[in-house]
Amino acid sequence: MTVSYTLKVAEARFGGFSSLLLRWRGSIYKLLYKEFLLFVALYAVLSIAYRLLLTQEQRQVYAQVARYCNRSADLIPLSFVLGFYVTLVVNRWWSQYTSIPLPDQLMCVISASVHGVDQHGRLLRRTLIRYANLASVLVLRSVSTRVLKRFPTMEHVVDSGFMSQEERKKFESLKSDFNKYWVPCVWFTNLAAQARRDGRIRDDIALCLLLEELNKYRAKCSMLFHYDWISIPLVYTQVVTIAVYSFFALSLVGRQFVEPEAGAAKPQEPREPGQNAAPALGDLDMYVPLTTLLQFFFYAGWLKVAEQIINPFGEDDDDFETNQLIDRNLQVSLLSVDDMYQNLPPAEKDPYWDEEQPQPPYTVATAAESLRPSFLGSTFNLRMSDDPEQSLQVEAFPGLARPVPAAQTPLLSRFLGAGAPSPAISLRNFGRVRGAPRTPHLLRVRTEEGVDPEATGRIEEEAVESGDEALEP
Repeated sequence: MTVSYTLKVAEARFGGFSSLLLRWRGSIYKLLYKEFLLFVALYAVLSIAYRLLLTQEQRQVYAQVARYCNRSADLIPLSFVLGFYVTLVVNRWWSQYTSIPLPDQLMCVISASVHGVDQHGRLLRRTLIRYANLASVLVLRSVSTRVLKRFPTMEHVVDSGFMSQEERKKFESLKSDFNKYWVPCVWFTNLAAQARRDGRIRDDIALCLLLEELNKYRAKCSMLFHYDWISIPLVYTQVVTIAVYSFFALSLVGRQFVEPEAGAAKPQEPREPGQNAAPALGDLDMYVPLTTLLQFFFYAGWLKVAEQIINPFGEDDDDFETNQLIDRNLQVSLLSVDDMYQNLPPAEKDPYWDEEQPQPPYTVATAAESLRPSFLGSTFNLRMSDDPEQSLQVEAFPGLARPVPAAQTPLLSRFLGAGAPSPAISLRNFGRVRGAPRTPHLLRVRTEEGVDPEATGRIEEEAVESGDEALEP
């Protein structure tokens, strides 16, 4: 059963994820503890052999081998290879979940398109949705070990009510070397066409909509089957596995405590005459390699995550609950096309019938949220300029060049004066090709109530001055 902890992380709080570290089911401890104990045991055996069983000459040779292994382990690009692989596996895992066929859209179209309150109409609707559920059972039986254990033979499928004996005979009479999960979909299309001829489906548009939803449903069944067929290339999985195992095989030897290499001690600080020299210190002798064990926990755990979710249709703790999906799909779909067909509650006026701005009530726990202003857009909080001249509307005559207003930047206007044009506008005129005078910029200011005529005159003068500057050679 899938391990769900969404409620535990609904709010960000102090130590929010820390409470999840004590869980065992679906945890990394459950996945990794055997490999972790094996790594610790091998490390302890090599450490004891080095300290107690080897001679001095053998220790020197072992120390050289350990240093070589430690340098070689750093040459393996483990983080890059493993990180890219896990990302690929996680994306594939989620895509497989979204490919699981759900009959929700199809059952709504069947309930709305296939008419008839008599026994035959009811039989048509239930048979159509049963064919759709049968297709999903057949494809899930091909990819999920849980579903296959539940329906090991076609006789079990018949006994569960997804298929009749006559349908089983028809199904088994079709000779094909390939998976036949698509057969119920063909039965569905033929039965829908017959219902259209009999008038149970009243127009071709409804039939087309029904078949479109069926094709979407069948496409998900096909995609699920192909995900099971086409795996991540084996060579990539082998490369990642070899990289992780070889890294920690080298770490078993290279991360052992060994005596410091002769002449590798750090130069000693100058001492006073007659002061005794301090003994040369090597690396700290850690009987328990804490950082190496943490590294093993992270990298090997990363690989175990990919190993668990690369096929989510198995029987791991976090694999998909395919059997519960089958139960849910059958129950909900039959309820929608049978018991809920034309079974509507009476239409009544809602409580906000005469209100222009309906406002649902809040509880005491959520009353503070009603005091927050509605979000209207990020630009509604923009502080506009208080200068009325910046709000005047101007437009150029059609066919002429766009006017170049004498705009000013707020910072440089202090140094250039009130009437000086902006350097950004002046630089635009720099480097123009000399030639015939261009058509001067013409501005037409909209006359509106409340517009200062003096401000309008200043805008025209500035536009003319900027045009004259552009025409100067």
